[in-house]
Amino acid sequence: MRIAALILAAGASTRFGSSKQLARIGDRTMLATVVDLAREAGLQPIVAVVAPGIAVAPDVVPIVNGRPEAGLSRSLGMGIGGMPVEVDGAVILLGDQPTLAPATIRAVMEAERNGRVVVAARADGRLGPPVLLMRDGFGLAQGAIGDEGLRSMLARNPDQVTPVDVTVHAPDVDTPADLPGG
Repeated sequence: MRIAALILAAGASTRFGSSKQLARIGDRTMLATVVDLAREAGLQPIVAVVAPGIAVAPDVVPIVNGRPEAGLSRSLGMGIGGMPVEVDGAVILLGDQPTLAPATIRAVMEAERNGRVVVAARADGRLGPPVLLMRDGFGLAQGAIGDEGLRSMLARNPDQVTPVDVTVHAPDVDTPADLPGG
């Protein structure tokens, strides 16, 4: 089975004050850190939805979202629409979660789906990324609206979702103080 990474990294970074995708974590950018997590988890290909002017590594397929202010749902729709035909599913990762454990990604990928088209991490009763969306479920992403991505869709379709219990969801980096080591 071929599972891709879909990294959503086209946010406007309004609370961060600059392009957080380019913020440094050690010797790498935050986006490069998340790309490395996808590689380490064995996801291939790696597709990243980015804002104009954000460069990606040569082995990453870029999809440029020219309207990041339209919210996460626009990036999600563009990314799902740009998935190569040979992939069977995509693990959705957020470009502002550089502390996500590759083991969590693998746990979501390896979960028994029991015929369901979505697998999502669950902590404290709340579903969140990483989320595996199988090709048969790509249409569910079209129900996403605004800046919340799949959250409402997962809540509306619990019979479609296999939860994978994790200790805690990786925190988002919203401000420079949220950066690891910051």
